[in-house]
Amino acid sequence: MNTMTMPDAALRGASRLRIGLVADTHIPEARKELWTQVYDAFDGCDVILHAGDVYELGVVDRLNEIAPIWVARGNGDDGSGGRPTTPDDPRLSDAWCVELAGLRIGLTHVMPVPEMPPHWTVATACERYFPDGPRPDVVVYGDTHVEDVNVVDGVLCVNPGSPTFPHNLACQLGTIGFLDIDDGVPSASIWMLTDDGHEPFDWTRWKRPW
Repeated sequence: MNTMTMPDAALRGASRLRIGLVADTHIPEARKELWTQVYDAFDGCDVILHAGDVYELGVVDRLNEIAPIWVARGNGDDGSGGRPTTPDDPRLSDAWCVELAGLRIGLTHVMPVPEMPPHWTVATACERYFPDGPRPDVVVYGDTHVEDVNVVDGVLCVNPGSPTFPHNLACQLGTIGFLDIDDGVPSASIWMLTDDGHEPFDWTRWKRPW
């Protein structure tokens, strides 16, 4: 399930990186094409991580034109709900652990945030998805369509939400994220897509937790 991958030396050894984060694009289920604001926002990123439920590989191709990309397969990519199965592609895996700027970055579709102890926790999920080597410093995940940034059991867990189905509402402009690494220190931010671009997410916008 898990794939440990080593990017090129420039990405592994960089002192500063900006990583674009996206999940649950659901194209063409949500709409025919992904909002152009997503591609524009990621222009200039060093890496892009997609946390699953892609469906249309054309989205991956276009993001990959901007930067190197890793993609987690989501349950929808594997045919849940009677959807077509997303074809195999070397950029897709159930889980990835990528070394970037001196940090181990995990990528998968599902993480137990909030945790459901004792059996389903961030620690047990990391053991399942990232069994090789130390626990990741950061895990990027999706599935819930709910944006979240939290440190859980020492792991920075980041869900960028969904740019198309935020909080599982009808198709509308949603959210993306960025992970910035500066001298080995990660920081994550969530951004709201707007008609003419993107802006910092207003955490009071949606008070419902789903």
